[in-house]
Amino acid sequence: MGQIDRDILKRLAAKYIWWKTPDEAIGQPERVVAQVMNIGDYDDVQMLAAQAGDDYLREVLARAEIGQYSERSWFYWHYRLGLAEPGQVPAMPRRQTA
Repeated sequence: MGQIDRDILKRLAAKYIWWKTPDEAIGQPERVVAQVMNIGDYDDVQMLAAQAGDDYLREVLARAEIGQYSERSWFYWHYRLGLAEPGQVPAMPRRQTA
């Protein structure tokens, strides 16, 4: 994990992973980070980016699960992290059907 302070991660978990206790949620720090990347408010996203660093955020995005990001967030983070040029954002993770 990037250098995210445990107390900050717990605070973010309490706010963005509301269906679990903060202690349960931080057992999956990438899930907390992805949730903040997807629905976090401006201040929380800025703090997370400063704490975690772009390399860690790139790793979290690269391991995205189906439905973890909205289309808007998917595009934003690919541009913000320098992973894609306009019009070149990779497809979001999708379920495979037979």
